[in-house]
Amino acid sequence: VQLQASGGGLVQAGDSLRLSCAASRRIFSSAVMGWFRQAPGKEREFVARIRWGAGTTYYSDSVKGRFTISRSTAENTVYLQMNGLKPEDTGIYYCARATVATTTAGEYNTWGQGTLVTVSS
Repeated sequence: VQLQASGGGLVQAGDSLRLSCAASRRIFSSAVMGWFRQAPGKEREFVARIRWGAGTTYYSDSVKGRFTISRSTAENTVYLQMNGLKPEDTGIYYCARATVATTTAGEYNTWGQGTLVTVSS
């Protein structure tokens, strides 16, 4: 499967963005879809994940209460709604697929190309 992320852009602090990640074919119910981000000069960090079948979610503390991950099983697409954006949310956002519910990037075996989010103060 290939993943295509989109929806990034330049926004001001406090604004909202919705990222999308479309899969090239059906995502199996056993999969876990995650969003990660990487700021310049920093390591890739976990943002949120969702179990494809059950729809249960998990967030990093830094985005909890501001970001919402969701999915459309009909469209094989995972979303990341980002509200109350802060300058520290700036980075390239990647979607990825894993077979286990994890926050570790190395356990995700399929990655999208990333979409850039820039939040100005």
